[in-house]
Amino acid sequence: MFTEQGPTVRELAVQALSSTEHGYDLLAPKFDHTPYRTPDRVLDAVTDEVRRLGPFDTGLDVCCGTGAGVGVLRQLCRERVVGVDFSAGMLAEARAAFPPEGERPAAEGPAAEGPAGEAPVAEGPAVDWVRADARSLPFAPAFDLALSFGAFGHFLPAERFGLFAEVYGSLRPGGQFVFPIGAPPPVGSRAYWSLLGFDAAMRVRNALWRPRFVMYYRTFRLGDVLEDLTRAGFVVRLMPLTELGRRPDGSPRARLVVATRE
Repeated sequence: MFTEQGPTVRELAVQALSSTEHGYDLLAPKFDHTPYRTPDRVLDAVTDEVRRLGPFDTGLDVCCGTGAGVGVLRQLCRERVVGVDFSAGMLAEARAAFPPEGERPAAEGPAAEGPAGEAPVAEGPAVDWVRADARSLPFAPAFDLALSFGAFGHFLPAERFGLFAEVYGSLRPGGQFVFPIGAPPPVGSRAYWSLLGFDAAMRVRNALWRPRFVMYYRTFRLGDVLEDLTRAGFVVRLMPLTELGRRPDGSPRARLVVATRE
């Protein structure tokens, strides 16, 4: 994290003492150079699995950040993709990463032209960006597919049902809400103690300091998540993300949650 491109210790300290929203505004220019960005191998595994569930015309990236999920949706959706986030800084980085077709550098060579030397043909769906709180999404039922990566730790357990209900209301009948969820680390492992320590430190910080910065790793438990999705109206199934490997007992290291609005 403390590379030349990533944030410094001082920058991380300032972010940690800010609100969740302002903290991400500050981190945004260097976010993609931190371990917080979803790894490409996870994005690729989800893309491969979700492609089997399509086709899709319209897609929504919930809490899109700098746009990693939008990159996935552009491979899966034919007409329109929307990224929504409450951080203006993160949205600015996402817009820069996915500029409108007319602002992208022209490709070189014959592939840039249409038949018989015609003007270049735009590829991929249209991309739009919306600044909004995911707990109050401003969409009618318009999407075939919604997804999210790495954002659920920013919502307290009591907010989770409301978040899922907002996504449900943004999907058309038959629309699907998908996201990966990792298996919990073995009790007593290095990862177990690391996550436990981080969450404990955040609880102490939020008890002593305002504004709060909500970021927890151990509050998004699979059983609770499935219950809240069902309460929100979804029909839920799990699919193993086999590309991400298996644990010593043979169980997958990660699963894809597929929640369908019927």
